[in-house]
Amino acid sequence: MKLTGIRSIEDLAYPTGNKPEKPAEGNNLTGKRVFIRVDYNVPLDKKTGAITDDSRIRESLTTVKYALASGAKVILASHLGRPKPGKHEGLSLEVCGARLAELAECDVLLPDDCVGDSPAKVIHDLRSGQVCLLETLRFHEEEEKDDEMFARQLAELTDVYVNDAFGAAHRAHASVHALPRMIRDRAAGFLLLKELRALSKLVDRPEKPYVAVLGGAKVSDKIDVVEALLQVVDTLCIGGAMANTFLAAQGKNMQKSRIEEDKLPLARTILDKAKSKRVDVALPVDVVVAPGLDAPEGTIVSADAVPANTMALDIGPKTIEAFSRKIAMAKTVFWNGPMGLFETPAFATGTFEVAKVMSGVTGFTVVGGGDSAAAVKQAGEAIARGFDHISTGGGASLELIEGKKLPGVEALRTAEMAE
Repeated sequence: MKLTGIRSIEDLAYPTGNKPEKPAEGNNLTGKRVFIRVDYNVPLDKKTGAITDDSRIRESLTTVKYALASGAKVILASHLGRPKPGKHEGLSLEVCGARLAELAECDVLLPDDCVGDSPAKVIHDLRSGQVCLLETLRFHEEEEKDDEMFARQLAELTDVYVNDAFGAAHRAHASVHALPRMIRDRAAGFLLLKELRALSKLVDRPEKPYVAVLGGAKVSDKIDVVEALLQVVDTLCIGGAMANTFLAAQGKNMQKSRIEEDKLPLARTILDKAKSKRVDVALPVDVVVAPGLDAPEGTIVSADAVPANTMALDIGPKTIEAFSRKIAMAKTVFWNGPMGLFETPAFATGTFEVAKVMSGVTGFTVVGGGDSAAAVKQAGEAIARGFDHISTGGGASLELIEGKKLPGVEALRTAEMAE
């Protein structure tokens, strides 16, 4: 993806260049109301409501602190979950505001709405070093409808727009699509730029050999990304439940395993395409099976001999070894989707072993967000540090690799800077 026409928050602060190593008051952001669209759609404990992974909040700190150091009035906006009309329980951003205050060591004020008099008053009274975190955007249905009038209400709160929410950049929603087009001074935050630069390396002349590792539940979720990857990769390793459909397409009896019966012809077509393009497709040769998802342990069997009344819930040791050999020789590796039911210890080995071998690769390694990113972090801090990039957006990263334009990114482009 080309970044032509997209300014950074630094470009807005210092439009003539001469950017200092550390920002200070007196630049073009000082005293301005800087609206930063962040992605605080963090996982919450269902019982306690506590944040279980604050990575997205931590990733936003560089941009937030830059705006604060520049003397801006910082306004943050995000969605959290998928609230139903009139039902907002458990989806307030208050818990995120409290965590942000701890991490950024600043005051975080939370009005009771994202538009109207309440946020307007809080923003008017903001002092240096304070942040206003607007209440959940999706409490208003207009956000997901990309509603122009709702965007205009948000525009009344700001002078400068910064998008740092890669995880929402593929959505044509009001706060990421309609709003920035209304603001002259608009830019990308540090996280968004980091994501775009890293993921672009997977699309624009990636170093070879290029290995993609795909897992997760459904083939249907990844049809477009598989089609795109077949144009550039040398090897495609397929695990997780989606591998069951490919194995079944080859005539293997996967018994009770999750299979997309209506996608069997598609799986055969993909395998044929891969063969014609000389792409090596590696499928499981052995799997870990159990009678059900709640089984405390599994049994390793050949993918050719899955016992009756069992389902495949992880890749087996021979498959791990085969995948590992291919990954270890790669100069570029992209991974999206776990190799099994990694949330259950008995079926986590395949996912964690793939994470381990990828973290030791000397080439460029990227994890495409979602469950894969969660699995890497669960595998251990030392393993996570070994990756070149762990994306904060699963859907957005896949769409970028598919070659699609992301609405939230395109809305940042300025006509005077375009090619």
